[in-house]
Amino acid sequence: MQGLPQRGARAGSRLHAILDEAARLFSRQGYHDTSIRDIVRAIGMLPGSLYCHFASKEDLLVAVYEEGVRRMTDAVTSALSSAPAHPWQRLEAASVAHLEALLQSSPYAVVVIRVFPDDVPAARARLVALRDQFESVFAGLVAELPLPEDADRRSLRLFLLGALNWSQFWFRAGARQSERDTPAQIARKMVALLRGPAA
Repeated sequence: MQGLPQRGARAGSRLHAILDEAARLFSRQGYHDTSIRDIVRAIGMLPGSLYCHFASKEDLLVAVYEEGVRRMTDAVTSALSSAPAHPWQRLEAASVAHLEALLQSSPYAVVVIRVFPDDVPAARARLVALRDQFESVFAGLVAELPLPEDADRRSLRLFLLGALNWSQFWFRAGARQSERDTPAQIARKMVALLRGPAA
C-alpha cells in the first residue's frame, strides 16, 4: 500500500514531463513537424508508454493548449483582483498581465498563439472552446467600457487581442532596455490607442 502514492507521484511527474516536452517541441518545431517519437525520446520513454496518458497526439495537444490557457487566465485573473475599478484601467491591467505572460518565453503560451485550431481538425472544437474561454474574460472587460451605444465592442476586443498576440512575433527580448519598451509599456500603449484622448 505504501508504494501506491509513490507510483502516483511518479506518474504525475511523468505527465508533467510529457506536457513540458510536448509544449517545447510544438512551440519550436510546430505541431505537425513534431512526432510522438520526438517527444518520448527526449524524456526517455517508449512511444507506447505515452498512450497510457493520452489516446492520441491531438489529445496531447489539447492538454498542452489547456495548460497554456490556464496559465494566461490565472495571470489575468490575478491582475484583475487588485486592479482599480475603472473599466479602462481594468482592461489595461488585464492586457499587461496577458502580454507579460505571453512574452515570458513560455512554450505553452507560444503553442496557444501559434497553433491554429483549423490546422488540427480532429481537435478544432476543443481548441476553439479553450480559446473562447480565455477570450471571454476580455469580452466581459470590453462590455464594461464606457463607449457609445453603437460601438463595435467585438471588433475592439479582437483588435486588441490580435495586437497583443502578434507582439510575440516582433518583440525583441534581448534588445537593450533603451531600445525597446517593456511588455507592460507595450500593452499600456495599445490600450491607450484604443481609448483615445476623449475616453
